[in-house]
Amino acid sequence: MTQALLLMDLQNEIVDRYGATDAYLDRVVRTQERAEQASLLVVLVRVAFSPGHPEISARNKMFAAAKAGSRMVLGDPAVEPHRRLVRGNGEVVVTKKRVSAFAGSDLELVLRSHEVAGLVLGGIATSGVVLSTVREAADQDYEITVLEDLCLDGDEEVHRVLTHKVFPRQADVMTSSDWRP
Repeated sequence: MTQALLLMDLQNEIVDRYGATDAYLDRVVRTQERAEQASLLVVLVRVAFSPGHPEISARNKMFAAAKAGSRMVLGDPAVEPHRRLVRGNGEVVVTKKRVSAFAGSDLELVLRSHEVAGLVLGGIATSGVVLSTVREAADQDYEITVLEDLCLDGDEEVHRVLTHKVFPRQADVMTSSDWRP
């Protein structure tokens, strides 16, 4: 089975907002290196919008603040993947318009063109992009692995409940050091 490593919302603004530590980023980079060595597709998923935010409805509670503050616009360094992840080793950058990595992006097309059947997920936040992507990927019949130590959330209890009780219903959950590409 062909797998892809999806590193989601590890972009400058979100990494800073969640206070991702060097130790966390070290784990992400080590995992990315292992995926590259195994010739897996590495996808850096980010959320960003066009100038003026035409993609955001006033009814969208999650992204209304970005629109009001003119934040998360394509071309702004805040939406670029964290510099440690842009390694020039064939990683693909996919831009999404909603919470799930699939929503408003060309992720499904990229995965299909690489004949990917299994997704390995990490990102910020566990209760945001990771949860939404697990659900949508399961509905699309992907085999899913969540690397719990590559997921961060603002609420540790929510992270624990998701990784120990919710995700195991649709994904294998393990640490990045236990994952074998």
